[in-house]
Amino acid sequence: MVLRYAFQFGSIAMQESILYLHASVFMLGAAYTLRVDGHVRVDIFYRGFSARRKALVDLLGSLFLLLPVCIFLLWSSRGYVSTAWSLHEGSRETGGLPYVYLLKTLIPLAAFLLILQGISQALTSFGTLLTSREDNNA
Repeated sequence: MVLRYAFQFGSIAMQESILYLHASVFMLGAAYTLRVDGHVRVDIFYRGFSARRKALVDLLGSLFLLLPVCIFLLWSSRGYVSTAWSLHEGSRETGGLPYVYLLKTLIPLAAFLLILQGISQALTSFGTLLTSREDNNA
């Protein structure tokens, strides 16, 4: 904005590079954010739950919400990404960046990384449930 209004200089490529970088950070950072428990959660009830109940919520959330959505994203983005690659799709704007197909590749990659992290979270939660059950019986 400073370049455009203060110096009367505008660049489509620069604007698109900011968009590409933001999209890359968000898509590639989603699985990491899930790993460090930094995702958005309605925390009114969850924070007061026991470790066993939190593990149950995390397990059910992973199995019935996260994984199905990510599998759908992975499946539905196949044609979108393959078409972009076959065309070596670039920006529609004159002077824009030529590598839109690389950006679109991040969609299934992000879904795949979230699936891996979701499986890890589900296994960890399942382990917590098994461990806490053994503790209760002892």
